[in-house]
Amino acid sequence: MTGISTHVLDAVSGSPARGVAISLRDSTGTVLATGVTDDDGRIAQVNTEPVTPGTYHLVFDTGRWFDTHGITGFYPEIDICFAVDDPTRHHHVPVLLSPYSYTTYRGS
Repeated sequence: MTGISTHVLDAVSGSPARGVAISLRDSTGTVLATGVTDDDGRIAQVNTEPVTPGTYHLVFDTGRWFDTHGITGFYPEIDICFAVDDPTRHHHVPVLLSPYSYTTYRGS
């Protein structure tokens, strides 16, 4: 199934961010899937159902991850909104995470 994946890296330590809870939501806020990053900071297949063209949100529970690691962070949650225009194409949404910033881009 073509779909959505993610990879979260802790930019401070240079390590994978293991144990970050995420949810995939549609444009109405309906939760379509949930997951937790693995030991490599990845979720290889976020969606459990095929995606259709539209707007989606990957929401990362960074507040809980920061708390678990004893880190004071500024972003309790990251909501990355993105568009799927070609559902036959894979969509990779990586995040570089630090307590006071984050970066994302369209991955491959």
